[in-house]
Amino acid sequence: MPASSVEGDTLLVMDVGAAITRAMFFDVVEGQYRFVANGQAPSTAEAPYKDIGEGVRQAIENLQAVTGRTFLDTDRNLITPIQEDGNGIDAVAATISAGPTIKTAVVGLLDDVSLASAIRLAETSYTRIVETISLNDHRKPEEHLDILLHTRPDLVIIAGGTDSGASHSVQRMLEIVGLACHLLPPEKRPAALFAGNQSLAKIVQSSLEPLTLTLRLSPNIRPTLDTEDLDPAVKELARLIPEIRKRYYKGVDELNLWTNGHILSNAYAQGRMIRFLSKAYGATKGLLGLDVGVSATTIAAGFNGKIALSAYPQFGFGENLAGLLQYVGLADITRWLALDIPQEAVRDFLYQKSLYPATIPATREEQAIAQSVARQALILALQAARRNFPQGIPMLKPGLLPLFEPIMASGGILTNVSNLGQSLLLLLDALQPVGVTTLILDQNHLLTALGVASERNNIMPIQVLESGAFTNLATVVSVVSSANYGTKVLRARLTYENGNETTVEVKFGGLEILPLPSGQIARLSLQPLRHTDAGFGPGRSGSIRIGGGAVGFVIDARGRPLVLPGDPVRRRELIKKWLWTVGGI
Repeated sequence: MPASSVEGDTLLVMDVGAAITRAMFFDVVEGQYRFVANGQAPSTAEAPYKDIGEGVRQAIENLQAVTGRTFLDTDRNLITPIQEDGNGIDAVAATISAGPTIKTAVVGLLDDVSLASAIRLAETSYTRIVETISLNDHRKPEEHLDILLHTRPDLVIIAGGTDSGASHSVQRMLEIVGLACHLLPPEKRPAALFAGNQSLAKIVQSSLEPLTLTLRLSPNIRPTLDTEDLDPAVKELARLIPEIRKRYYKGVDELNLWTNGHILSNAYAQGRMIRFLSKAYGATKGLLGLDVGVSATTIAAGFNGKIALSAYPQFGFGENLAGLLQYVGLADITRWLALDIPQEAVRDFLYQKSLYPATIPATREEQAIAQSVARQALILALQAARRNFPQGIPMLKPGLLPLFEPIMASGGILTNVSNLGQSLLLLLDALQPVGVTTLILDQNHLLTALGVASERNNIMPIQVLESGAFTNLATVVSVVSSANYGTKVLRARLTYENGNETTVEVKFGGLEILPLPSGQIARLSLQPLRHTDAGFGPGRSGSIRIGGGAVGFVIDARGRPLVLPGDPVRRRELIKKWLWTVGGI
């Protein structure tokens, strides 16, 4: 067995979400690290508990019932390290997404340089920017001070000045922040992250540390005018999240002790694994990870070891859900419904879900609404995230999703379904991938667990990923074509390992499913017609090996971008047909 990077072999990862708290147990099985079991409990972050510790213990107790092992003693304290009788655990790590959106003030020098970078930094976590301050801002210093005192941010991000560059202007801004912190009551003072001119680091530490909840220093996010390096600051921001959560909830300090400080935000842990996997794959395509969570919808796109990470609390399935109507109209949501449901029922669902995010759809109508809302939330999140994708990444056509392989998805709305075909169609509708890609469902929310676990054990994530702990939904071919509806655009031949073949001719506007179960491999040959692009170039044929999935092998020729009929009756009938095709009805 490979040497472990921790003393023991067992690992417990706690995931404290806004609705669900999970306890995930990893152990060595036949010489390889494996995901063994998952215990869940309702989160207790919100009233009446306001104590994440109760939900953590309930999740661990449920894990004990599943595994038959004991992790807590009679006083409900964690047993560590593992005992001779097999009770206990060797190491603990945790992620957290529970909590209100973090009100954030962003301070930078130039709007299109350090301030823009600081805003991108803020968007990697569960923040809502309530104020920006820069040299381009013509308001008076006392106006900035009044706004900071009025908004009372939870976090202040300060950037500006290249290394050994501008300092006086940054210091003037620091004075405003310091004075605002001084005037605020101690219990209302914000946390602060400084990621600017490193020659000012000592000054920042001496002036702001006594006046803030906690202060973090990071390497400059703009070391030169032409260079942006967010990665170190993103990590520091991820470690700040638990510090900020301590203000709202009990139990964070205790969990920090259990984990020996290994607590990260869910968004950062997810991005960390996507970056690792994109580097490991080393392919020309990118790798996309997404999580439709209660606290936020998170998009992480990896490109050969580089990561574009964005978290959008405004598109989460929790307290901010009612605010979705600030970005779209009800018609944008109801257009995805296969059922004739009044818009007022959709509006009521949004408000009820924002008040009670832990509830799951109880009726067919509620499930249809929830999945329609998830489609629109994902569309909005992806549109916003694409602004941060690097230039020059491979894509079939400008304006469409870049080429990704694979796409990994998680979130209760995707996993709490009556049929995995519903999850598949939701992802196809919202993401509209192009070319050949594999859709993978993270049903146990393992991606974030592995992201934080890699800090304790860098071997375990690799072996768990190779163990089949994730669900392959399907390999999908999505064609780009300008043909008329009903015109033949693709011939596909699937050659199975036993020598049998399945062939199909696909018409534009169609959605086809061919049988290819999980664990099986087949040779796929594609012959595009009428200048159609199936991922090899316009009109170019190709042949590749593909793996099977829970739904099978899918050919999506409905068009990119996907255009829905304007007539409501025809649109609903078409969506019903698609659901029937993928087995979602």
